[in-house]
Amino acid sequence: MAMVSMAFSLPTLSYPKYRRVNRHSGMAHASVNQEAAASLGVKVTEGEGNLPKVVLTSAGGSEADIYLFGGCITSWKVANGKDLLFVRPDAVFNKKKPISGGLPHCFPQFGPGPIQQHGFGRNLDWSILDSGNVEGNPVITLELKDGPYSRSMWDYSFQALYKVILNTKSLSTELTIKNTDNKPFSFNTALHSYFRASVTGASVRGLKGCKTLNKDPDPKNPLEGKEERDVVTFPGFIDCIYLDAPNELQLDNGLGDIITIKNTNWTDAVLWNPYLQMEACYKDFVCVENAKIGNVQLEPEQSWTATQHLSIG
Repeated sequence: MAMVSMAFSLPTLSYPKYRRVNRHSGMAHASVNQEAAASLGVKVTEGEGNLPKVVLTSAGGSEADIYLFGGCITSWKVANGKDLLFVRPDAVFNKKKPISGGLPHCFPQFGPGPIQQHGFGRNLDWSILDSGNVEGNPVITLELKDGPYSRSMWDYSFQALYKVILNTKSLSTELTIKNTDNKPFSFNTALHSYFRASVTGASVRGLKGCKTLNKDPDPKNPLEGKEERDVVTFPGFIDCIYLDAPNELQLDNGLGDIITIKNTNWTDAVLWNPYLQMEACYKDFVCVENAKIGNVQLEPEQSWTATQHLSIG
């Protein structure tokens, strides 16, 4: 059952000291008041392929890049300059396909199904709705609404809001999906999170006891099982769903970093590494994804919200 119209507070936010820049509703290329925004750690610039990109910079020196195409966070650098996310070398920035890496949206469908793989949320321009600052740390909210492209495959009116908060040692997101139609709809969704890693040394803690749906060797007929390991590693091809996963996991990226992955309302997790299917880069990343595998049903005017909080010690 979907959790309806509930507010979830992210641990990084402290709203009384929130400073806000003017709203920029409906503008894919976002002509933000650059001087005011930059003073708040929010800068709109040109990224790869001349696509508009938002750069967030925290008071502690961390940095995150967000492409408006796909609403995709492609980089999260901590203060020492180390990027904890990964973008595949075959990624293209020409709007002809989704950006392959970072934290792409899978919405309104995760995986294969009636519409295109992983839905259309990662194939459209999101707009900047709001930006501001919390105690020296930048906050931005992106928006995606239905249009002719989305309705051609999924004929519903919706609003998706994606709030991103950058702190010195954390990156938090809040995704809200609202049904703005006059009829109910259902969806599933995920953040297809790519983390930079040494695959032979990477591991995940916190999944022991979860029911698993292992999509190897046959993704159309996943094998049901139960995770018995305290520490899950990536010895080869991995494509496994963990149902009713805990709200906190720990990723050891094999590069000296322990990333804590907390969430609210992302009920499931997915581990993925393509192994030799992507021989050029499989050794350099792992995907540890927060997901909502079961359908969320929303009546008109109802909404669903989920948060993710990535942090490093």
